[in-house]
Amino acid sequence: MLRDTQGVAEGHALLPMELVPIVARFTGSNTCEDIARQVAGESGAAVPVELVVKVATELEEALFVEGAPYKRARALIEQVFAEADVRAASHAGGAYHDDPEKLAEYIQRDCLGKADSHAAPNGKSRLVGLVAPHIDPWRGARGYGEAYGVLAQRLPPEVTTFVILGTSHAPMRQPFALCRKAFATPLGPMDADLSAIDTIAAAADFDPYEDQFNHKREHSLEFQVVFLRHLLGNRPAKIIPILAGLGHQQATGESPIRSRSVERFLEAVRRAVDATGAVVIAGADLAHVGPRFGDPRPLEESERTALGETDRESLDHAAAVDAEGFWSHVAGDLETRRVCGLAPIYSLLRILAPGATGHLRHYEQNVDPDEGSIVSHAALGFYA
Repeated sequence: MLRDTQGVAEGHALLPMELVPIVARFTGSNTCEDIARQVAGESGAAVPVELVVKVATELEEALFVEGAPYKRARALIEQVFAEADVRAASHAGGAYHDDPEKLAEYIQRDCLGKADSHAAPNGKSRLVGLVAPHIDPWRGARGYGEAYGVLAQRLPPEVTTFVILGTSHAPMRQPFALCRKAFATPLGPMDADLSAIDTIAAAADFDPYEDQFNHKREHSLEFQVVFLRHLLGNRPAKIIPILAGLGHQQATGESPIRSRSVERFLEAVRRAVDATGAVVIAGADLAHVGPRFGDPRPLEESERTALGETDRESLDHAAAVDAEGFWSHVAGDLETRRVCGLAPIYSLLRILAPGATGHLRHYEQNVDPDEGSIVSHAALGFYA
């Protein structure tokens, strides 16, 4: 199944398995003749060029190939999104209830209602940061409850601004992407802190809005805003939404601390946190392993245990606010553990003021009941 997470192509496309070797070669570097010849040589069966052309044409018309129809459709949608003052709740009615009463009841009963009550460690009580899941709230109910249970218990009454860092599941050209829009939720909107966002943008030496379109359907931030809005009720509050890509650094393993652009941006966010007293939230999952993510088979019990130990080692670095240790530990097996929350968690650790300490509230491996793939996630509170 092909699905466009950015919403340019509506619906999805189902492909017979025998077409996968053809479509997998739609990389922009092969002609239809090249593809027919390569697939025929691989399979030993004749592959008519006309078949390749037919598949390419149908996918192009359905906007699943980066041709002229896709570029025209995307340009229009990007323009509409850029001109909008509010980012719509893209996943309401799917990943969570779109009915306000049902949504509030689900969060209160099935998420917050299942969380344990823990005191802040070392006598520290001022919450300054939070790591929460971004798996869908149906599967991540307990994890969200533990994460936002921290916020419900320890949020300082004077806090009115929240920096929200999320994973960008679509490729980004720049290391970070700001969004200068309010976020709609079924429970009411969360306004953007335009002054703080403008100040951060002015300090950047790259265009922080070049990848703003990625915000349109990105769930990693949307889910955090929904839980925030529920907990805050009618309390006035603003958000600074940031997608963290760090694509070059993730591809090379090189620490972001060596990038002047990354340093300038994170320093600007840090100054905004100091100026507003904001709490920093990272919407970040951990490992993605199993058949759904390209592995040949699901993990056995002993391998699940080993995964948990490795995840917890990464979380130990995070709890110690050891940003470079966290980066190094996760980047070392990024291709096999596939921790999609590397960039937002690292960014959070770099933004927190010196002296902060983290406390792990919850760790969980969500296992697909049908084919055994695993997404792990955690809830951590950071205190000063």
